[in-house]
Amino acid sequence: MSDVVDGLVRCDWCLGAPEYVAYHDEVWGVPERDERALFELLILEGAQAGLSWLTILRKIPGYRAAFAGFDPVAVAGFGPADIERCLADPGIVRNRAMVESTVGNARAWLELDDPVGLLWSFVDGTPRQHSYRTLAELPAETDESQAMSRELKRRGFRFVGPTICYAFMQAAGMVNDHLVGCHRHRECARLGAAG
Repeated sequence: MSDVVDGLVRCDWCLGAPEYVAYHDEVWGVPERDERALFELLILEGAQAGLSWLTILRKIPGYRAAFAGFDPVAVAGFGPADIERCLADPGIVRNRAMVESTVGNARAWLELDDPVGLLWSFVDGTPRQHSYRTLAELPAETDESQAMSRELKRRGFRFVGPTICYAFMQAAGMVNDHLVGCHRHRECARLGAAG
């Protein structure tokens, strides 16, 4: 844990750039139940595979522009010309497999009867509250993220391995992995308890 210029104690991982601090303070660990927001987080976590999260944070506006504001219906309708347009767009990570998986994942998303309910079912609908004191204690994956990964893959999703799924669970507030000394730990726990 470290203090930042504004005097608030935060998880060490977010101290390298202002984008990290904003993401840490405003998104990470906050229980998210909006369908489009969850779709966006799932796609962005998959896009991060092999890259730094800061790279993706800086490209979020580009991703939103390229992928129709993460509207799964619009993205599911993308054809070859749209994929080529995305691959030429410097505002996103121009990886063919990731771009094509975004379109495929949108189509798989639309096949789900209740995407929000399915994703939250891996924590029984209630955020898991953790009491980690150091970053070394945070797992890269859990039984729940492994189960989520298996189920999403079974349903046709790509770039949803157990580590990506756990990062998604952290981002979507399905787990509260803010360290106990972090100023966001208690607030995210309160939000989780509020349902």
